[in-house]
Amino acid sequence: MKKFIPILDLSGLECPLPLLKTKLFLSKLQSGEHVKVVTSDPTSWEDFLAFTKTSGNKLVESNKLEEQYIFEIKKK
Repeated sequence: MKKFIPILDLSGLECPLPLLKTKLFLSKLQSGEHVKVVTSDPTSWEDFLAFTKTSGNKLVESNKLEEQYIFEIKKK
C-alpha cells in the first residue's frame, strides 16, 4: 500500500518564503516522512538543492515543469 505524501503548494511565493515554509512544514513531520513541494520561483531550484545537502534531509525527486518546480523531500 502506497503511503500518502502531503503536497505543499507554494506557487506564487517568492524567495525566501518557499524554503522557509518548507522548513516549518518539515519540522512537524516525523523522521522518514515525505513531503512534495511545488513552487513557481526559479530560485527555488538552487535553494532546495542546497538546503537538502546542508540539512541532511533527502531530496528524493526534483523536476522542472515549465514554470513549476517540484521537489519530494524525505525528512532525516
